[in-house]
Amino acid sequence: MKPYKTQLIPSSEITPRELFYARRKFMQLAGGISLAALLPYSVRAGEKLADVTKSPYTVPEELTSYKDVTEYNNFYEFGTSKEDPAKNAGSLKTRPWTVTVEGEVNKPRVFDIEELLKMAPLEERIYRLRCVEAWSMVVPWIGFSLAELIKQVEPTGNARFVEFISLYDPEQMPGQKSAVLEWPYREGLRMDEAMHPLTLLTVGLYGEVLPNQNGAPVRLVVPWKYGFKSAKSIVTIRFSEKQPVSSWMQAGPNDYGFYSNVNPDVSHARWSQAKERRIGEFFRRKTLLFNGYTDEVGQLYAGMDLNKYF
Repeated sequence: MKPYKTQLIPSSEITPRELFYARRKFMQLAGGISLAALLPYSVRAGEKLADVTKSPYTVPEELTSYKDVTEYNNFYEFGTSKEDPAKNAGSLKTRPWTVTVEGEVNKPRVFDIEELLKMAPLEERIYRLRCVEAWSMVVPWIGFSLAELIKQVEPTGNARFVEFISLYDPEQMPGQKSAVLEWPYREGLRMDEAMHPLTLLTVGLYGEVLPNQNGAPVRLVVPWKYGFKSAKSIVTIRFSEKQPVSSWMQAGPNDYGFYSNVNPDVSHARWSQAKERRIGEFFRRKTLLFNGYTDEVGQLYAGMDLNKYF
């Protein structure tokens, strides 16, 4: 698999400076007392991740502001409006947290979140995020390739798909008290998609631990697919021979296919996917096939009818 062709841009050139320094100043004004020490672990804002390296898997594009990335979200477990997750996700407790890996594997395991943080060197990868609602962002995610975890559990020859299941706890996630989806949230990938080096098991963004509203403490990021494929707050990873039924497939099978690759030629029932609105920009831009990652992932779908397998 060839590495990403583009060159890294130093974060100092693209991170919104006013936001960076405003947040630093706020921490300094805490009178020498760490904000993290005053708040439950699950809502620690600004906690930095150490020893994060820059990755060649990145795009040289201007980052979406930290404010937009953390305040404009789809996370129906905390409400259906874009502002609900940031307002409501403080109820989520992210420690202790474990991820169970089961199904068609030779070495099923239960990983503590601290084990995941040490499984592989953490990398910052600037990825495009494209939502099925035709808006997009550019986010500096932090994590490691899902393939690193997969190798440790040794899938059997019957493992053709990987299913990801999010936490189900209506007391912590009040949106689960509604019937907007059948809970818990489920998503899935084909094995070759899961093993692709771009598929990221993500624990942070903008140099910090994942905020609750962005899928803490661990989520998936699959940059060539629509954002809803990137399951948040994962508690179970299950390997299977049979293709799983994801939450959005179950809710609307005519609108949400299993693959859900970004494809400008396949429209949603209620809107076109031909253009997108990058958050922070006024004009809409042309949507790129596979979200611009065609050179990296196009071979995964060689010979497939992308209108049928949408």
